[in-house]
Amino acid sequence: MATKQKTPPAQDHLPGTVTAGLIVIGNEILSGRTHDKNIAYIAEKLEEHGIQLAQVRIVGDNEHDIIEAVNALRGRYRYVFTTGGIGPTHDDITAPSIAKAFNRVMERNTEALKRLRAYYKVEDFNDARQRMADMPRDVHLIDNPVSAAPGFYLENVYVLAGVPAIMQAMLDSILPSLKAGASIKTKTIQTELKEGQMAATLAKIQSQHAAKVTIGSYPFFKEGQVGVSLVLRSTDEFALQKAYQDVKAMLDDIAAHSTSKAL
Repeated sequence: MATKQKTPPAQDHLPGTVTAGLIVIGNEILSGRTHDKNIAYIAEKLEEHGIQLAQVRIVGDNEHDIIEAVNALRGRYRYVFTTGGIGPTHDDITAPSIAKAFNRVMERNTEALKRLRAYYKVEDFNDARQRMADMPRDVHLIDNPVSAAPGFYLENVYVLAGVPAIMQAMLDSILPSLKAGASIKTKTIQTELKEGQMAATLAKIQSQHAAKVTIGSYPFFKEGQVGVSLVLRSTDEFALQKAYQDVKAMLDDIAAHSTSKAL
């Protein structure tokens, strides 16, 4: 049985971009009880800043898995972001796991404690909430204008909340301080042709433009219409336009031959 030919990726990342990895932490994500809303927001915001999200890992509330993921990605990408696991409950183990990944001791961060104390009423500032100030030694805090409990970053690892509104506020606050890469430009072509009709030729076009352009093929089913969206991405406007023209010519040629056969 023939295997469907996949369009090969151009490369690990687009030229001129800065790369990042993301680790989504939480048993609730893996169980399906909570639907992640952070990946798309992070990817979009980073891309606007010229940072390409190159890999996403989802791990449970497991110390070994968190440490393994952090150590694997922080050596590979310019930035690593984590979401989830920094709240006040027993299963919020991201901070101590990050400490172990960096061989740092945990301590109560005085500035974080100050911010939390200012936010909560004295009678509400219990031991669990105070533990949200426990972090690896010598981290930098990430502001949380929504609920005060800060995130933190250590070297190139940025530890963010899992609650979408809080995560978004944290990410927005740190983006200006991150190194910006080249702007990523996108062109999209929609066609009613099937992937199987274009796979071989599309693979050749991707190979020809692999150094500067990535081409993704995404089937869609919308309001009774079936088709494919071809998305081209590059940091080079000229290279993007040339690849776009080649893809357009391919689609026109396939459509013409399909029509002639039908006649």
